[in-house]
Amino acid sequence: MIAFAKINSSPLAPNLKGKVLFRDVTGGVEICIEVTGLPHYKAKTDTTSQIGPHGFHLHINGNCEIGDKDNPFLLAGEHFNPKNQPHGNHAGDFPALFSNNGYFKMCFYTNKFSVYDIIGKAVIIHQGPDNYSTEPTINSGKRIGCGIIKELND
Repeated sequence: MIAFAKINSSPLAPNLKGKVLFRDVTGGVEICIEVTGLPHYKAKTDTTSQIGPHGFHLHINGNCEIGDKDNPFLLAGEHFNPKNQPHGNHAGDFPALFSNNGYFKMCFYTNKFSVYDIIGKAVIIHQGPDNYSTEPTINSGKRIGCGIIKELND
């Protein structure tokens, strides 16, 4: 089975766009992401949050409505975590995205779900990095990109 998510931007990163492909492979799922328009890295200050590398997660609800333009995509809910694992071991905890002049491309593998399990869920790109430990899972900063996972028909 193969699924696809088109990444839509938010007012916090209006140039962000991209795609994520999910493909069942032996023993798990191969995930490939390609995005452009990622915000460039900015270090945390006393008054601002760090921007980049960007947290990348699978969230439980397939809802990419912007809602609050200052805090978008909240209706996507929390990380996908069907086995109630601690943060850092959620099925929806993915590797960080490092902006290379706004561009990022990567493929990786997980055995924590099948493509069928994630149809209708959302992928989220965050402003900042995930520390993979804070509970609940709110430490990656605001959500800047969102895409709903849909099955691709052959």
